[in-house]
Amino acid sequence: MSSISDLDRKANITGSLWMIASMAAFAIEDSFFKTLAQTMPIGQVLMLFGFGGACFFAATARVTRQPIFVPEVLSVQMGIRAVFEVIGRLFYILAVALIPLSTATVILQATPLVVVAGASILFGEQVGWRRWSAIIIGLIGVVIIIQPGAEGFSMLSLLAVIGMFGLAGRDLASRAAPASISTTLFGFYGFLTVIIAGALYGLWQGAAFIVPNLTESLYLLGALGAGVFAYSALMKAMRTGEVSAVTPFRYTRLLFGIALGLLFFRESLSLSMMIGSALIVTSGLFILWRGKKRRPA
Repeated sequence: MSSISDLDRKANITGSLWMIASMAAFAIEDSFFKTLAQTMPIGQVLMLFGFGGACFFAATARVTRQPIFVPEVLSVQMGIRAVFEVIGRLFYILAVALIPLSTATVILQATPLVVVAGASILFGEQVGWRRWSAIIIGLIGVVIIIQPGAEGFSMLSLLAVIGMFGLAGRDLASRAAPASISTTLFGFYGFLTVIIAGALYGLWQGAAFIVPNLTESLYLLGALGAGVFAYSALMKAMRTGEVSAVTPFRYTRLLFGIALGLLFFRESLSLSMMIGSALIVTSGLFILWRGKKRRPA
């Protein structure tokens, strides 16, 4: 018994380390995007990033002898997932570009709360009054961060909120998608939607595309490398340890995002940011804890 327990413990530690590495890479990816948005059209950045990621997962599918197209890709669930992916990716990247990185990162951490609420409404999963209370408290944390009606309120903060709801919708659609669609195909078609998001915003913005200089090209490669590694590490984490043990470490992205915002973009932490962050993280961890008990909250 002890040897099995030791193996489980080691798997959980390994999975947790993969999750932390994934969240750090996602935060680095966001930092590259924020830097690139200062000199390049956002639509172009998204299109180039999406193209690079799609090529990587297409190559992965070829190496592992997986077909790029399967009939299930045309399912309604995958269509809904693509719509939410476009909304989530586009609005979150716009938020990263236009508001403090730390603010966008913190608001994104409310995604699991919305996913749990959506799973209860759409899939009939049991969510008791305690977890519903935690969801509401976490969303109150988002409201405290964006401070609607306050003197310092910026409508641009709503970009992060829309992006968060879009990514939550994508995750819910992923759960409803056919089980035959592999992680590699999710990655491939996910990056294709990034190209679509970039093209749509590029048409709306009307900004002329430019030829990236050496520095911008390196930033693009950095964003792509960080994004691909983050996605791969996330999948590795979820397949190594217990979900209940590994998932809480998703919230380390908040720490990495805030740290990068403070160090490289000269951002500052306000009292409302700290209070809102605490409410979001505490609510999320409570929901995970209640879910681990496997009984109605």
